[in-house]
Amino acid sequence: MNSNWVKPTMREKWYRIAARFIRLLVTLFAVVRSKWRARDLSAQMTETARPPKLRDSLLRPLFARWSALADEGQLQGSIGTKEDGEAEGGRLNAGNVRWASRSWSDQDRRFIHRIEHETALANRNNVTRTEAYRLLYLRRPELHWALLAHLVSRNGGYNMTDLQGELLPRLLNAEQREAIFAMLERANALIFGDAFPQLLLYDLSCKEGKDLSYLLPAFGVSRFMEPVWEQFWQRRESAILTVALIVNEQHFIEGRIVQNPYYRQHVLDTVSFLLQAPLQLNAVFMPYGALTDGEMQLAGIVLEDFRNLEERIEFGKRLYAMLFGVPQVGRGVHLYMKAVRHTGSRMDYAPHLFTSKRPEHTQPRYKQKLDGCRLIRGRTPLYSPELTQVWPDQPIEPVEPGDWFTDAEEVKAYFGGLTIPGTFAITEEHCLGLNKIEAAVQAAERLSLKLGAKE
Repeated sequence: MNSNWVKPTMREKWYRIAARFIRLLVTLFAVVRSKWRARDLSAQMTETARPPKLRDSLLRPLFARWSALADEGQLQGSIGTKEDGEAEGGRLNAGNVRWASRSWSDQDRRFIHRIEHETALANRNNVTRTEAYRLLYLRRPELHWALLAHLVSRNGGYNMTDLQGELLPRLLNAEQREAIFAMLERANALIFGDAFPQLLLYDLSCKEGKDLSYLLPAFGVSRFMEPVWEQFWQRRESAILTVALIVNEQHFIEGRIVQNPYYRQHVLDTVSFLLQAPLQLNAVFMPYGALTDGEMQLAGIVLEDFRNLEERIEFGKRLYAMLFGVPQVGRGVHLYMKAVRHTGSRMDYAPHLFTSKRPEHTQPRYKQKLDGCRLIRGRTPLYSPELTQVWPDQPIEPVEPGDWFTDAEEVKAYFGGLTIPGTFAITEEHCLGLNKIEAAVQAAERLSLKLGAKE
């Protein structure tokens, strides 16, 4: 037993119990109050909101094309092999015999190689991907998905650097943190590798003055996207394209990430990952107000279960409806996106709470630093490193072949409409999430100390 440990008196025990009960009541009151305020603020901003519309007249021909493509895929899928899916200048999904039979002209090959090269350069890490989305959106603002992807990718970067920041290393060991990073990085890279060539191909089509969507199969893009891009070239209907890309990319990572046995065992089915929703680590938020006097304004929502495909798709649709449907959020996010470059550090959006400067000394026992959305007087900001400071670039592994699109009826259900979340003013909830992580760290350290005292 630890010789310095002194057994507390009964009075001291009751004082501690009473203090914890009072702190619990204060915390519950803060949670309830923040939810009321968030709901009221969201309602005020929603008064002038108009979510993007999915026009039935444009969806009907897409439904017909998808049904035909699904039927064709079922007929040909049984004879397709990986070799069938290979083509000059790029890779095709296994089983796409119809697409593999196409041949490219010399100019087509140049276009393909150019896009592959640009994608590979930008697919180095989360920071380069996030910036690539931003620059492309600034060139082609009709590509709403590029802005949405930029903002979601920012949040992905924060989640990556949190693993090496001040708090999570006190809760998770190095092996756990490396496994989570590997999954986050792989998902980020897979989505970028699949979607960015599509965006670049449209950008190139605009420069060339002709539709180049017939080159989509050279980049392994699902058959599902072919009619969508053809229609977008003709009609520039941003909402349908955005929802289609959300559906496509979430299906793209479903088998490769979410159902991957390694990620299921080492990340998705672990207790540490299941605690992310209660701790608000699954939130995607967007700064929409200027930081003044230590106040920030964040809009966003929390993804409750990353493992659920349907939930991820609806989550993306609600984020999109909020971003392009709520004027105050959209204007503020655009200003922030143009003014602040992404580094992966939470200092990007909250320099009053976080710093990217590594502390010279690490305290053996953590002391609370945050009181709601404010730093406690005398405490230093939380360490939140830039991504390139703590995670080296990872090699991009080959993409598993295969086209997810087999069922036209299944995808039609995702095009029923776009709904703005009832509550999306998430500033206080985000701060309470940080407070919860601090509390979890302190609880874990107290437990460790108690266990050590009994040894």
